[in-house]
Amino acid sequence: MDPAAAAPPPPTGISLRQLLLSLGEPLVELQAAPAGLDVEIRSVALLDPEDPPITRPGELVLAIGARGRAAFPALRAGGRDGAAAVAVKLDTPGQAEALSATAVEAGIALLSVRSEARWEQVDALARAALESLPQGRPGEGPEEGDLFSLAQTTAILTGGIVSIEDTANRVLAYSRSADSDEVDDLRRLSILGWQGPEAYLARLRKWGVFQRLRASDEVIRIDAHAELGIRRRLAVAIRSGERQLGTIWVQEGSAPLTEQSDQALLGAARVAALHLVRRRRELSADLTLTRTLAAGLLEGSTGPQPLAGHLALDAARPAAVLGFSYGATTEATLPELTRAEVGNLISVHTAARHRSALVTQIDSRIYVLLPQLPRSIDVGTLRGWGQAITEAARRHLGLSLRGSVGCIVPGLGEVPESRREADRILDAMVGAGVTTTVAALPDIQAEVLVSEVLTLLSAHPEMRDPRLTALVTHDSRSQGQLAESVLAYLNSFGDVRAAAVELHVHPNTLRYRIRRAEELTGLDLSRPDQRLLAMLQLRLPPAP
Repeated sequence: MDPAAAAPPPPTGISLRQLLLSLGEPLVELQAAPAGLDVEIRSVALLDPEDPPITRPGELVLAIGARGRAAFPALRAGGRDGAAAVAVKLDTPGQAEALSATAVEAGIALLSVRSEARWEQVDALARAALESLPQGRPGEGPEEGDLFSLAQTTAILTGGIVSIEDTANRVLAYSRSADSDEVDDLRRLSILGWQGPEAYLARLRKWGVFQRLRASDEVIRIDAHAELGIRRRLAVAIRSGERQLGTIWVQEGSAPLTEQSDQALLGAARVAALHLVRRRRELSADLTLTRTLAAGLLEGSTGPQPLAGHLALDAARPAAVLGFSYGATTEATLPELTRAEVGNLISVHTAARHRSALVTQIDSRIYVLLPQLPRSIDVGTLRGWGQAITEAARRHLGLSLRGSVGCIVPGLGEVPESRREADRILDAMVGAGVTTTVAALPDIQAEVLVSEVLTLLSAHPEMRDPRLTALVTHDSRSQGQLAESVLAYLNSFGDVRAAAVELHVHPNTLRYRIRRAEELTGLDLSRPDQRLLAMLQLRLPPAP
């Protein structure tokens, strides 16, 4: 049988785990998951008690109006028809045990919904999570990520508790909080009621908060009011041009917000604007086209004018490319949600610093296209942006990212040149002993050039010295260390004692190995040209 034919089809939805990560406390709680948390949810359906108990495979069934024993038919029908999960409301705590037993017997997951929550809210948020999480088509990189993932990334960068609302103060997404005691009454009631309670909204209007949000792009501060159950907050408007699309709120928890909170919020608001525009279905095709045109420009397959015309960019202004690759953790092994968080983190950081920044992924690398840069900007500034991103990825996501700064080019037409330079740097940073996490070409020019010479030698065996190839082969067969010893000796400029310390051997042992290598191969390491070639060729990775 063809292994490809036997492989399961790619997922078309999200896992129960992803849904719980997006919604979770305080909206829904998992009561039973007999098939585990990786069951796939493909759609959401409302099931009224008056309707026949019929479901479809992969559905999240919202059993509206069915409490207690009235939910048994929905559970049995879901298990029979292959539904993924059933969500119900509980009248009393004792109902959970009986319903869970029935769910386990039927082989279907059971979620309980808080009694204060509205079904239309659960339906809307579940569909939003389902529609906006990356679907993982082969060869497709992460998009900007869904609103829930963006809220979580913003929470990490600010150290607070985040919610994203539309202009009607309806909650669209929110971050997860490990400690429910950190959540104040305003946030809790907003999530459960789908929008801010009117009494609190009236207070915010009285304090002029909404007026300031409508009039300004700046971060607004709201002081704590313990008598009202309100902790300190930051807020920023989400805008598309002059129009406000919504608001991002950050509530301070038990620890103070980070010093970078304002900048993180500004970047998050610009990324969130893309999502809210897409939700309104005004520019969904434009967003896809933007990514396609940006990737084509970076690869050199399309010129600058299509992207410049699409986004009204000045193609004659300076531009540059930042490149990012994964370190010890490869992109292929990262969980889907982590990839989305990396994309969100890079998008938020770059959008906060440069409004026109475009983030896209090509193969396993993430690129930031920076058009319309100020003519006064320098490579050092861009390096600082990259370092802030890699540090945030390490601190908040536990990931090791490498970053590179391509050359600043005169206009969009030269962007492929900047991308090539960014790639050259990332290529050299792999296994070259480079300690910095972000580099520009002047920082590691020697390493880049040596890396490219080694690539040339690797691709052209006829350019190698067969005596050195024979030495490596001898070591491989006899488990020897002659080639390693010769390279250490040459790297130490012939200083036997220094090389012996590096190899943890006695100097006389190293002297013997050098003589033995020369005898076996006929090499004369007193000749400069042979020393130079040996230093290069012995750095080639061993043949598989």
